[in-house]
Amino acid sequence: MTPKDKRAWLWVPTLYFTQGLPYVLVVTVSVILYKQLGVSNADIGLYTSWLYLPWVLKPLWSPFVDLRSTKRKWFLSMQLLISVALLAAGLSLPTNQFLITSLACFWIAAFASATNDIASDGYYMIALSQKKQSFFVGMRSTFYRLAMITGQGLIVILAGFLETYYGDNTRAWSVTLTATAGLMLLMTLSNYFATPAYETPRAPDGPGGFWKIFRSFFDRPHIGWALAFILTYRLGESQLVKMAAPFLLDDASAGGLSYSTEAVGTIYGTVGVICLSTGGILGGILISRDGLRRWMLPMILSLNLPNILYAVLALTQSDHTWAVVGTVVAEQFGYGFGFAAFLIYLIYIADGPFKTAHYAIATGFMALGMMLPGMISGYMQQWLGYGGFFTWVVIAALPALLMLSKIRYPAEYGKKSASDA
Repeated sequence: MTPKDKRAWLWVPTLYFTQGLPYVLVVTVSVILYKQLGVSNADIGLYTSWLYLPWVLKPLWSPFVDLRSTKRKWFLSMQLLISVALLAAGLSLPTNQFLITSLACFWIAAFASATNDIASDGYYMIALSQKKQSFFVGMRSTFYRLAMITGQGLIVILAGFLETYYGDNTRAWSVTLTATAGLMLLMTLSNYFATPAYETPRAPDGPGGFWKIFRSFFDRPHIGWALAFILTYRLGESQLVKMAAPFLLDDASAGGLSYSTEAVGTIYGTVGVICLSTGGILGGILISRDGLRRWMLPMILSLNLPNILYAVLALTQSDHTWAVVGTVVAEQFGYGFGFAAFLIYLIYIADGPFKTAHYAIATGFMALGMMLPGMISGYMQQWLGYGGFFTWVVIAALPALLMLSKIRYPAEYGKKSASDA
């Protein structure tokens, strides 16, 4: 192992768990929180989708992360800020203006999380050789999603238990967010000790360096098709992720399955973890073995086909545990497996002298592709009902599939060469 790949087995899991945790709290767990505090589906979809905005706009300040200080200092300071913002959000819930104040705290956490993403991804790309980037993409994706399952699973289970214990949803979620802020602080300390501090600050690239970075990204060949593909790769998921939890939590009279908060957290936090881990690790291994082109189509399909099961559940209103768990199993495995190809493609798009900023631009477009459909997801659900909504989510996979023939990348990109084995 080269010095560039130093202690990767130790810091890749903790760094990407810490990257995923604030994201899932801000854009996913907040949906369950507001649902349990009586906010309507339409308002939930609209307001929580606005929280994607920092991830959409992060390319605007990504060059500063590339040109000022070190990536390690950036992500450690942002992780500390996230801890403070989550604590403030928890303390704000018992107030009369809880919606406005908690959204403001979540927005601060979102801004810090987006900046943390820039620095963490930049550190990943400079601290690992290309062969190790491909090899660790499965672990990276898995621990990122493990953080999301921790949010949707263990943290939601805690909130559900406290709802029953206190008989007060507001107090339960306030305590839950406060405890989560403590967890985030512990993970920040873990990253402080786990990540090697070998990077030196990059000198500013002259007064035109900022715009040079942007121009060099958009001057890439076939960039229009690449951006369209990035925007639509997760078109179905961007809407499903906003309404899946409300679907499980809503009463049967509203078309839901009447599951408790604790039950939803338990399902995602048990079999969801196992299937996600299996799918993510397998995806990284297969791309490392065969290259990106061989697995791009199967991985797009694995990301989207499980959405059919949500449509079946909604149309039949089947609340059988085996049916719901089976749907989550397929969806979590499919996501872990399918997202590996997307990550490798984003790394390819960002490759070059300004890879930190370029990766931030690419993921900014990815966030825009999550934000805009998510904003209307609640209205779509109220208009179509859960059955019609999840049917639409299935159809939303078509644009990315149709554009697959238009994007260009080396067939064996990400493949480990024989000399690397």
